[in-house]
Amino acid sequence: MDRSTTTRRGFVKMGAAVGAATLATPFIARNGLAATPIKVGCLLDQSGALGVTGQPMLQATQYAISVINDAGGLLGRPLQLITYDTQSSMQLYTQYAQQLALKDRVAVVHGGITSASREAIRPVFDRFKTLYFYNTQYEGGVCDRNIFCTGTTPAQTVSKIVPYTMKNFGKKAYIVAADYNYGQITSKWMTKYTREAGGSIAEIDFFPLDVTNFSAAIGKIQQASPNVVLSALVGANHFGFYRQWAAAGMKSKIPMASSTFGISNELNTMDAATTEGIVTAYGWYPTVPTPETKAFQDGMTKMFGAKLPMLSELASASYEGMMFWAEGVKKAGTVDRVKVIDALESGLSIDGPAGKAVMDPATHHVIHNTFLAKPVNRVWSIMDTFPAAPPADTAAVCDLLKFPRTDKQFIVDVKS
Repeated sequence: MDRSTTTRRGFVKMGAAVGAATLATPFIARNGLAATPIKVGCLLDQSGALGVTGQPMLQATQYAISVINDAGGLLGRPLQLITYDTQSSMQLYTQYAQQLALKDRVAVVHGGITSASREAIRPVFDRFKTLYFYNTQYEGGVCDRNIFCTGTTPAQTVSKIVPYTMKNFGKKAYIVAADYNYGQITSKWMTKYTREAGGSIAEIDFFPLDVTNFSAAIGKIQQASPNVVLSALVGANHFGFYRQWAAAGMKSKIPMASSTFGISNELNTMDAATTEGIVTAYGWYPTVPTPETKAFQDGMTKMFGAKLPMLSELASASYEGMMFWAEGVKKAGTVDRVKVIDALESGLSIDGPAGKAVMDPATHHVIHNTFLAKPVNRVWSIMDTFPAAPPADTAAVCDLLKFPRTDKQFIVDVKS
């Protein structure tokens, strides 16, 4: 049997308090047969090195589907989620992308975690004209009319992290990052913002995703004696860096800030002594004090119970991605790809877990609140809020309203 997981979800039943007639009404056509579902695709790692990251993203997607279906679906039709476990394999990403587009014939796909996975499937969806949402915090620069990106970019997060560390810890930084385009490009942004703040970079170390032993790297950092370590490490294997850093007694000597730490349930899976005080910035935290945050967490907890990990921006961005698409469908009055894109380019907004989020028509990225936070006793302490932060990095190179045929990821010039 194929290890992939294919889930064909029908509409989620409404609560017991809702009468049977009300339950059936939105999805029953005049001939008495159930309305044809709208198929929605999802490609996320549920196993492999990034399975711990993909699982809450899928849960948030499933929750969004249930919220939409409980409200009557879209265009009087239920949503049916079709999802495949990509197992942290680029080959499976490409294979299942083609299957969703050609065999399952879904109206939209939400998926991809790493930038490598996004760039593996983005051309597939472009070729077969399948609308695509990438709901992951990433390095910025994607400019393609067929894709919408709901995660934060460095201009929204790294630009907040680095000035804080330069002001509070010192001007000499050491960068550790994942060895693929996310880590490589994000390290350039870290360098840019460090230099703009009057700081310097002692060294930059890149690590493949399968590296788990960081003893040599920690020794190098000790020798360099920076004021702060900036991390853009990714995935479960790289969790080892934080544990080994604390075990080496470095936690109390050199502070750390990260553009990725905490998005994969680290606060629940690591000791408080390991996580305490690591500075981060994201578009959402579970401690953001909004009614939308409470409603999102309460709904997710009710649906998944003990199986729910600590949520992060990846979950909120996955939820927002589905909700943005739904708003586009409602405004367009159809699931037609081009008409939905036109609707999404009209400046649509939603009330997401962090508050109001606006789809930027020119970049297909989201303008939304971002926050600076650190763990205190395994709880995120919000230190600062930045309202309506724009994706300025991508906006510097991408204008899909003027150049709608653009189809690439720009490597933004981040030289300071």
